[in-house]
Amino acid sequence: MIIPQIVSPAGNFTKLKIALAYGADAVYAGVNHFSLRSRTAKEFDYKSFEEAIEYTHLRGKKFYVTLNGFHLSTQIEGLKRHILKLRAMKPDAFIVASIGIMNLVKEFAPEIALHVSTQANVLNYLDAQVYKNMGAKRIVIARELGLKDAQILKQNCDIELEAFVQGSMCFAYSGRCLISSVQSGRMSNRGSCANDCRFSYELYAKNPENGVLFRLEEDENGTHIFNSKDLNLCSYIEKIMKEDCIDAFKIEGRTKSEYYVAVATRTYKMAILDVLNNQFEPEKYEKEIHTLKNRGFTDGYLISRPFEKNDTQNYITSIEQGTHQVQAFVEDGEFFKCKGKIVPNVAYELLMPLNAKVLECDNELGKIYKKDEKYFVEFKKIISKNHKEFKEIHSGNENQIKMPCKVNEFSFLRKEIE
Repeated sequence: MIIPQIVSPAGNFTKLKIALAYGADAVYAGVNHFSLRSRTAKEFDYKSFEEAIEYTHLRGKKFYVTLNGFHLSTQIEGLKRHILKLRAMKPDAFIVASIGIMNLVKEFAPEIALHVSTQANVLNYLDAQVYKNMGAKRIVIARELGLKDAQILKQNCDIELEAFVQGSMCFAYSGRCLISSVQSGRMSNRGSCANDCRFSYELYAKNPENGVLFRLEEDENGTHIFNSKDLNLCSYIEKIMKEDCIDAFKIEGRTKSEYYVAVATRTYKMAILDVLNNQFEPEKYEKEIHTLKNRGFTDGYLISRPFEKNDTQNYITSIEQGTHQVQAFVEDGEFFKCKGKIVPNVAYELLMPLNAKVLECDNELGKIYKKDEKYFVEFKKIISKNHKEFKEIHSGNENQIKMPCKVNEFSFLRKEIE
C-alpha cells in the first residue's frame, strides 16, 4: 500500500514551521508574484525563502516551489531570473501549470523535479503521458477527477499522483475563473483572485423592449450563487489509500490561519497512521476538521462524480464558524500570545502535535492536566513576560503571557464555542 505524503501549505515561515511540526512530509510555497497566491508570496523575500528551504531540509522534509501562474510574455525575462535564484536554493520541485514554463524550468534548472499543477487540468493518462515525456515526476490531478479515473491513469502512466483532500474549492472548472478579472481587474490565474465568488449577488431581469428592470425574488437558496463549500475528505482516507493510486495528499490554504494549518495537517497525519494501524475512526477526524471555520463541507469529486452531486454549493453564507475558537498561540512553548480571551479558572484545551510530550503540573500560575485523552490548561494568574499581572487578557494585547509550565512549541489553546 502507498503511504501518501502529506503536502501542506506554507503561507509564511511560521505556518511552514507549524506544518512540519504537525506532521507534514512536504510544504509548498511561493515567493514573488509568479505564484498563484500573490498575497502570501509577499510573506517571503528571497533571503527568508532560502532560510525556509534550509529549515525544511534540516528536518528531512521536502519543499515545493509554486510557479503555477499563467504568465504574460512581458514577464518571461523576469521569470528566468526568478528560476535561477530559486535553483540556487535547491528546492525539491517546481509546481508548474504552463507547458512553456515547464520547458523554461527544464532549461534553467534541469536538476529540479517538475510537478504539474492542478491548474493544468489533467484528467486522463494520455495527457499524463505527455507531461511525463516532458520530464514531470508528479501530477496534481484535476479536482474534478474521480478515484476510479485516477486509478486508470496510474495503471497506464507510471507517474506520481497528488490529490487535494482539504480546503477551499473554486466553483469554476479547475479554477479557470474570470469573475475577479471582470469585476476588479484582479486576475485569478495570475495570483490575485479577489474571491468574488464568495460575495452575495442579487439577480435582475431586463425587458429589452421597454427597458424595465426588476429584481428576481430570492428563494430559500439565498444569494451566494457561486460559493463552493470546502473540500473535506478526512472520512475517506482509508478508502483512498486502499485504491493504492494516490501518492500525496494536498491541503489547500496558504492564506488560511496558523490554526488551520495545524489542525488540517495533524488530522490527515492521524488518519493515515490510523489506517496503517487498522484503527481508522472517521468520527474522530471529522470532529477535528469541524473545529475550523468553513463554508460547509463537501467530499468534492474524488469520491463521487460531478454529475452525481448537488450539495457542493453553500448558497446561504460565505463563512461559518467552526466548533472551537482559538484563544492563544504558544509559539515557543513558554509564553502565549492571546488570540481570543483568556481568564483565570477556565479550562482551555491544548492542541499540540501528535505524540507531543506533556508535563502535567500544578503551581502558582496554573495547572496542566489530562482529561478524557485531552490536555487542558487552567490559569490561576495571568502574568506577562515583564511580570505584569492581568485580571484577563484579550486579543490585540501584545504581551507575552507565561504558561504554568513549558509545552510543545507551536501549541494552541482553544475552547469550544457554546
